[in-house]
Amino acid sequence: MQATYEIDPPSWGETLAILQSVSLPDGPRLVRARIVDVAGSRVTVDFPALDGEHSVEQLLAACIAGEWADRGDVRSCRLVEVAWPGGLPGPALGADPGLSIGAIVKPALGLMPEEAAAVAAELAEGGADLLKDDELMAGPPYSPLVERVRAIAASIPEDVRYAPNVTGPAQSLLGRAEAAVEAGARALMVNAFLQGLGSVRLLRDAGFGVPLFVHRVGSSFLRRGGVVSVSARVLAELTRLLGADYVQVGSFSSRTFDTDDEVREQIAACRSTLGVAPSTAVLGGGVGPDNAARQLRLAGGRDGIMLLLGSSAYVHPDGVRAGVAAAAAAVRAD
Repeated sequence: MQATYEIDPPSWGETLAILQSVSLPDGPRLVRARIVDVAGSRVTVDFPALDGEHSVEQLLAACIAGEWADRGDVRSCRLVEVAWPGGLPGPALGADPGLSIGAIVKPALGLMPEEAAAVAAELAEGGADLLKDDELMAGPPYSPLVERVRAIAASIPEDVRYAPNVTGPAQSLLGRAEAAVEAGARALMVNAFLQGLGSVRLLRDAGFGVPLFVHRVGSSFLRRGGVVSVSARVLAELTRLLGADYVQVGSFSSRTFDTDDEVREQIAACRSTLGVAPSTAVLGGGVGPDNAARQLRLAGGRDGIMLLLGSSAYVHPDGVRAGVAAAAAAVRAD
């Protein structure tokens, strides 16, 4: 397994290689990381101890969010590319064909199950293919997870998926997911960068038979770390490799911090040859009827793309059903 960093100064790469493997200069050579290429500020490090490693926690500790980020003796270090080990599972179901429309049930908090169901019905009637909870919604006393799932599942057509948020206490994650699917959820959502990226693999391996939507909330602390950070490409690829059927990639909008190139980089990460099925690239954040067609054009194609509509659809003068319908009409006519 190899990882490429942009380092200032590049000579610090040797410190990183030792630190992230044997920790001592005279440590066992069999597992000692070594520099295999230097191109300007880009330093590629080979990690023999990670060859064939399938534990996301170990991958994170060794090269993604390791002690290298804690050091004070380097001016800057950014992880930009990883040659991943084989054996990671990828999405169970893979990317949806063509273009799909997603929508978020809002307000984020405060809706009773029957109120959430009424909103979900409006979103589905407007043309949404997938509905999902806001990342803030979990299972509050006024809207328990199972009750909400049952109410929403009963209010939408069978060909529309609802992904409830199953993020919560680690020891009961699989129990919540199982209960949600039994109650009628046709997808699941997890805030993986908060729950722990291992949760993606856990849910994927559980084999619930429904697609997994991985919300990226929390990833910005890795992406936007200033002098110490991780690229969009690395995180999108890892999310897909662990089992996400839907990977959020930001949007071509000022609502998200991603540059246009970073959004395209993440879309490519959902499609590139990694030895696993592709994931649906989800464009979300400020996406609505007024810019839906532009989002699709800038994405460079519609296959395996989802436009995720949030607050921008709710401000439509004729209501949220009309907002979703207007966005869907704009891209289907584009």
